[in-house]
Amino acid sequence: MLSEPRSGRLAAWGNALLAGLVSPDDAVLAIVGGDAVHRVEGLPGESGPVGLTLALGRLRALGVTALRVALPAPGHPLGLSGPPEFNARALDAEEAVVCHGAALGLVPEVYEAGPEGDVHVEVVWHCLPVREAPPADVPSLGEAERELAEALREATEVLSRLDVAGSGPVAEAAIDAYRARAERGREVLAPGYPPRAVRVLELAQRVGLLVSLAEGNGQGGAVSAGEMGARAAALRPVERTARRAQVAAYNSVVEERERWVR
Repeated sequence: MLSEPRSGRLAAWGNALLAGLVSPDDAVLAIVGGDAVHRVEGLPGESGPVGLTLALGRLRALGVTALRVALPAPGHPLGLSGPPEFNARALDAEEAVVCHGAALGLVPEVYEAGPEGDVHVEVVWHCLPVREAPPADVPSLGEAERELAEALREATEVLSRLDVAGSGPVAEAAIDAYRARAERGREVLAPGYPPRAVRVLELAQRVGLLVSLAEGNGQGGAVSAGEMGARAAALRPVERTARRAQVAAYNSVVEERERWVR
C-alpha cells in the first residue's frame, strides 16, 4: 500500500473531471501516472478498447456522475455490491472502480511489455455490469480516522512487544522514499476533496507501509509459533482498517454529494 492503487487514481481524478474541476488532459495524465497507457474494454457503445479520454467522456454520456473505489480482499468484499462475476474479477485484481449513476464497474488488468531493460506497463480496464446497491463495509471519514488511530496504537504495542518492527536497509530505504514523496508535497488526492480526506488517506498509506514492512521482515523477533501467530493477528485487523480508510477517503466526495441530495 506504499503506492496508491490505480483504482484510487482513476476514481479521484475521474471525480474531479466529472465535477468540472480539471481538464480531460490533466485527469488522464494523473490517472496514467508512470504507466505507458491505459485503455478501457467492454464499454457500452464501443466495439473494442478505447483510450481513457474517450472512455471518461462515454461514461459521462451514459449517466455516470461519480466514481467509487473498491479494495476487496479474501473474505472482505470492501466496496463491492455484486454481482458475483464482477466481485470475483475485482477480488482477483484486489481493486476496482464502481460507477455512480450507471450500473457499471471497471477492473484493471496490468500487462508488462517491451524488451528487458525497457519494460513498460499497460493497463486495460474491463468495463462490466454491477449491481446498484450500497457498497460493502465502507465507513465514513470520521469512523475511518478513529478506527485507524486505534488500530495503529494496538498494532504498534503488539509489534513492539514482539520486536518485529521493520528494520535494516530495505526498511529504511522504503521509509525514506515515503518521506521524500510526502515532503515534495505530492497531490495525494485530486481537486475537490476535503482536507480531512487527504489526512485520512495519508495516514492509511503510512499504516499500510508499516504493515508491509512488518510482514516482509521475516521472523523478526517472533521466534515461537505463538508469537508469530500474535504478529499475524495484530497485522490482520490493522491492514483491513487501513484499506477501509483508503476507500473512505477516495469515496468521500461521492458520500458528501449524496448527503446534499438527501
